[in-house]
Amino acid sequence: MMEAHLTRDKAIKSCIAQTSEVMGQLREERAKDSDNLVLLRQLGKEQTKLKLMQSELNVEEVVNDRSLKVFSERCRIHYTPPKVK
Repeated sequence: MMEAHLTRDKAIKSCIAQTSEVMGQLREERAKDSDNLVLLRQLGKEQTKLKLMQSELNVEEVVNDRSLKVFSERCRIHYTPPKVK
């Protein structure tokens, strides 16, 4: 379970990093040509995508916390929760 959470966390963070990079490029292009509507639309879409990915990262954190809590409550005899790093 922990492996799956870590894998999803890495994947989401990777997507956030890539989207942030694309947004940086689009902002540079916008600085050169601020009247380009296609560019402004694309920048808006990337900003929306970034916000959704950040929300997904928050959701993943909540799911992880709740999963660990359930395992601790239900399986406390057989389950030792991982130490927080």
